[in-house]
Order: sequence, then structure tokens, then C-alpha cells
Amino acid sequence: MKVRYDEEVDAAYIQLSSKRPKGAIEIKQGIVLHVANKRELVGIEILDASERFPIRNLHTLQFLS
Repeated sequence: MKVRYDEEVDAAYIQLSSKRPKGAIEIKQGIVLHVANKRELVGIEILDASERFPIRNLHTLQFLS
């Protein structure tokens, strides 16, 4: 998994797979799921990211069990 933040456009992208997305589904305004097919999620794009959560949280990864 890779996480990128583009400060210029205030967008975060969480890459879950190395596959290329073939489509996108906006599940909520500014939250876009990138899919390789109908059942395979490859990334999550968050627009206006700094308004939704503290950007510094992108650098902290926690695993919950």
C-alpha cells in the first residue's frame, strides 16, 4: 500500500494495488474509489483532504486487529 498527498490540489490517494484502474466510483462527494473491475478496489482518492482529516495522519499507519 502506498499513500500520496498532492498539496497543490489538496488530494490524497491510497494505492491498494499495482493494477491500473479501469474506472472510478464516487461514493460521496470528494471520495472516489478506483477499481480494476466491478469487484476489485485498487485505490481511494480523497479530494479536499486537509478539510477532512489532519494530513499528518497520512504518515501514521496503525494496524488494528
